[in-house]
Amino acid sequence: MGATLLPQTHASTLRLPLIGGGDKKHPLSNKWCYYVAMARRLGQLFAKEQDAIRSRGGLVRMSHALRLGISRKTFYAMRDAGVLEQLSRGLFRLRDLPPLGSPDLVTVATRVPEGVICLVSALSFHELTTQVPHEVDIAIERGKKNPPRIDYPPVQVFKFSGAAFRQGIEVHKIDGVPVRIYSAEKTIADAFKFRNKLGMDVVLEALRLWRRRSRRDVESLLQHARHCRVERVVRPYLEALQ
Repeated sequence: MGATLLPQTHASTLRLPLIGGGDKKHPLSNKWCYYVAMARRLGQLFAKEQDAIRSRGGLVRMSHALRLGISRKTFYAMRDAGVLEQLSRGLFRLRDLPPLGSPDLVTVATRVPEGVICLVSALSFHELTTQVPHEVDIAIERGKKNPPRIDYPPVQVFKFSGAAFRQGIEVHKIDGVPVRIYSAEKTIADAFKFRNKLGMDVVLEALRLWRRRSRRDVESLLQHARHCRVERVVRPYLEALQ
């Protein structure tokens, strides 16, 4: 099939297929040139909106956009134009930003801000496991409403209550986003509590890797173990490694 050159625009030269092999231009060529030219102006068209979203770290949901003064119509126009890319249901990010280092944690933390990254996901963050998480483990407080459904990444929800939920929470900036994650000591206590689910090999590996650290808090580990009602289980293993 032959091809014809479009008139020169600000965009790079494009080629469109001919109809029936003749020299007649494609009937949509003028519209095509228009959209190519418009694509180069998207950054200028939405400069104010992009600056507002960038001030929040580049992640945005519709509710956030409305609070920033971005109308629904403009928000969807930015999405349709490719200025925003969708990370998960209802969660978008500016496309021109550098790739996320930990997109799964950032996505879940943004969708479930009241939750806390826990168990294998927290072990991986603290470099206390050689396991590769296949889903994001997140804890929510028992009695609270279930988190919104997340299509991607896969999420495993755990319900903690009382001190077992509230204690040991740290906030780490990941890709510019604040993410709530349990401390290393709290995560090990949780791992012992859920040892039947995780497997003792995962739990003991985490304990050994933690034991090699120069900065570790034995009393904190035992305190969290008491909150999780596994202190009697943890102590013999802890003493055997000392």
